[in-house]
Amino acid sequence: MSLSDLDKAIELIEEYGGGDFEGGKDQAIIEKAENVLEVEFPPTYLKFLSTLGAGDIEGLEFYGVINEDFENSGIPDAVWLTLNERKHGLPKHLIIIYSAGDGTYYAIDTSQINSHGESPIVSVDTMGKINKISDDFGSFLLSELQTVL
Repeated sequence: MSLSDLDKAIELIEEYGGGDFEGGKDQAIIEKAENVLEVEFPPTYLKFLSTLGAGDIEGLEFYGVINEDFENSGIPDAVWLTLNERKHGLPKHLIIIYSAGDGTYYAIDTSQINSHGESPIVSVDTMGKINKISDDFGSFLLSELQTVL
């Protein structure tokens, strides 16, 4: 289950010292982020934002919400990065949540929603090719953390 994967990921982060995360964001700023991006965040990403916000651990940086100034921000602000990449052709239904470091981004594909309200994580390479990586944000986060923790 996606939420149980997210819970396991959060436990792993806590076990390994908590990383460097912004801290949970309140519902008002999360809703503002959704409105600015014109999407609805899936349940696991919502919980990530309300619990950790955005940040990194052991060299892995997960993008989320920093503050309400989405235009004058930077990494790891998912809203800022997504808006900037949309200017270069990123489809509106994608929310960038991670970078592979080689120009490939990982994004939530909000055009697809399963019976639990979750959307898959896809990779978007420099040529715009999209491939499914994971069923949801919770399983993606756990899988990435298990590569280094």
